[in-house]
Amino acid sequence: MSAESAPGSDGIGTGNWLFGGAIGGAVGSLLFGLVLWLVDPTIVTEAIPAIYGIEPTGTAGWTFHLAHGLVLGVVFGALISRGPILGTVTADVETGFLASMGNGLRFALAGMVYGLAIWAILPLIVVPAWAGIGGIEEPGFPVLAFESLLGHLLYGLLLGGLFSAVADTAPKARDAEAPFEEASDSPRSSRE
Repeated sequence: MSAESAPGSDGIGTGNWLFGGAIGGAVGSLLFGLVLWLVDPTIVTEAIPAIYGIEPTGTAGWTFHLAHGLVLGVVFGALISRGPILGTVTADVETGFLASMGNGLRFALAGMVYGLAIWAILPLIVVPAWAGIGGIEEPGFPVLAFESLLGHLLYGLLLGGLFSAVADTAPKARDAEAPFEEASDSPRSSRE
């Protein structure tokens, strides 16, 4: 990987993965919450607190939603800053399209994949199961709605983009090994 394409080498990234994930997750969940609010404000004000069996009062829905985003952002930071995943995201490849991408865009796209995974796991599987166990007949959350998918993708995009801007992953990226063969002119492949 060339030094000029390493994440954090542009002088922006000065924080760690925990801080980057928390900031990206909080801001991403705020954007996602605004999407939900524009579609149907009761999703945030009533459906989210109902998942926890709480009466919709004040800002409880927003508080839970932002807390979810922050925690999921920290999980993203923990996952993406670990060897095999970081090596995959920052690998030097011979594919023109991927090679021309900066690492900021790569992290943003990795965030979108993470947002898609969250959408596939949490609202499609966990929330209905949790509602069934808790005796909630209909959680009122639009699990299969286009707005939910769009919101999760926007969340992930913003999460990954902000993570790459805040977290300094350059030292770890230089040492990370891709789980596949990198481009023949890669500085990492020449170390071997």
